[in-house]
Amino acid sequence: MKRIVLLTIVCMIIVFSAVGYYYWDNSQNETEFFDQDNNSTGDGLNESEGVETYVLQNNAQAAQALQPKILYWGSTGQDVKNVQWKLLQWGYYNSAVDGIYGTRTFNAVKRFQRQNGLLVDGVVGPQTAAALGLFFGDAGAGRGTGGGAGTLSRNDDIYLMARAIHGEARGEPYIGKVAVAAVVLNRVEHPSFPNTIASVIYQPGAFTAVADGQINLQPDSESLRAARDAMNGWDPTYGCRYYWNPATATSRWIWSRSVVIKIGKHWFGN
Repeated sequence: MKRIVLLTIVCMIIVFSAVGYYYWDNSQNETEFFDQDNNSTGDGLNESEGVETYVLQNNAQAAQALQPKILYWGSTGQDVKNVQWKLLQWGYYNSAVDGIYGTRTFNAVKRFQRQNGLLVDGVVGPQTAAALGLFFGDAGAGRGTGGGAGTLSRNDDIYLMARAIHGEARGEPYIGKVAVAAVVLNRVEHPSFPNTIASVIYQPGAFTAVADGQINLQPDSESLRAARDAMNGWDPTYGCRYYWNPATATSRWIWSRSVVIKIGKHWFGN
């Protein structure tokens, strides 16, 4: 009798162990299937989110590598001095060779470009530099860097646009950053403005970020994304060529513009 009772207990233990293992194994499989169906990495991070985070981090790290080697309003250094010296020698410039790309250098470059059949945008890139007999070094293999039609690559334009966004719309909602970039592109397409992104951004007095130097800050990943979205055709402003902050705007003229849309702290109009 004791043997029968003992045997029954052993059998029950085996059965319960088998059932417990079955349910445990199924729960593990269900978890695995759920992770696969939802692209989970198993550590609480959705796979698509992980990829996006990785891309954004790499965008920020690559931002400096995308920086175009061109000289424009606000540039400083020995390369600017070399440009000024050449222009001085050839009678286009009559001010100090101080390495600061300001109004007089900008106007002298435009005079030189006009005289030599170059795109007149006040920006010194490969074509203008070559005409001056200058070379600024390698700013990125296989990339154009401005100063003439077709010489700015898409990456150069995106990076320069991102710098303008970061300087002008830092702290604005994402759509507001895209809107600022759209205004730049709308100006490029309008006959009343210069016809390149660099010359629109560096047009004297056009953007506060250029005047106060914030254009030289390294843009964040969101500004780079906004620049790409605008370049790909997103225009939240519906074609506007102007924007202003009503709380800080001091120009009387800007208040004569018709407001089309308000995004964040900025008003956009024509």
